[in-house]
Amino acid sequence: MSRISHIAFLGTGMLGAGFVEAAAGRGETITAWNRTTSKARALEHLGVRVAETPADAVRGAERVHLVLKDDAVVDDVIAAARSALAPDTIIVDHTTNQPALTAARANALHAAGVKYIHCPVFIGPAAARAGQGTIMSSGPRHLFDAIQPALARMAERVEYLGERADLAAVYKLCGNAVIIGTTALVADVLAIATNANVPPIDVLHVADFFNPAATIRIRGKNMATRNYAPSFELDMSRKDVRLMIETAGTRPLCALPGIAARMDTLIGEGEGRKDLGILGKTSV
Repeated sequence: MSRISHIAFLGTGMLGAGFVEAAAGRGETITAWNRTTSKARALEHLGVRVAETPADAVRGAERVHLVLKDDAVVDDVIAAARSALAPDTIIVDHTTNQPALTAARANALHAAGVKYIHCPVFIGPAAARAGQGTIMSSGPRHLFDAIQPALARMAERVEYLGERADLAAVYKLCGNAVIIGTTALVADVLAIATNANVPPIDVLHVADFFNPAATIRIRGKNMATRNYAPSFELDMSRKDVRLMIETAGTRPLCALPGIAARMDTLIGEGEGRKDLGILGKTSV
């Protein structure tokens, strides 16, 4: 049976609240703080103690989990909590941060003797409550080893990426780019289907005809290594994008017009006979 621990959660929005609910279900002793106090008080029925300040929240905690909005808020909250941190308390930052700021923060805190490690997540609120999803971590190995058992209770997959303090921040942004970009393209797919009088829910079946993840891995590997040997020429794919935009009619599109513009630039540079992956010509 795992040891009951005393932890603090600073930030109890939808994701933070999900983590708190799961931790309370595991019997952990939890103190929560949120700038909007009512969001933290909504968790009191779970036995969570609500703190009035970040310093009050972290006092006596062995781990402090940050689930905050952005880098500026992370810096403000850590500054407000610093005076009450015990020497062995580890700050576990789940916030989606800017990599360069994450590296600078980690270096400054480590130099001051504060234990800090960045652990962003691919987890939604429902998955947080169920202990599902993925947590990534990068930073000092000894800090990761100390918190790994706790992270393993929070998610079904925990990935340690290495000592580089900002590496998990980079991976998080890349992953979110895939999620956001895919969502934008799905919006365009639904626009094409709707304007062509095909039920939008039905056209999603097209994703069963090929493996989108394999497309990312195979063409992505070629793009990363600057291998543009054609299997789907840019000229031909540009024609297809034209047909997509025409079929969508007057419905607003999220991604395809920008893709078309980039294709036109590259074709104008004489790259039309190369593979579609030439879209990443200046990315690497």
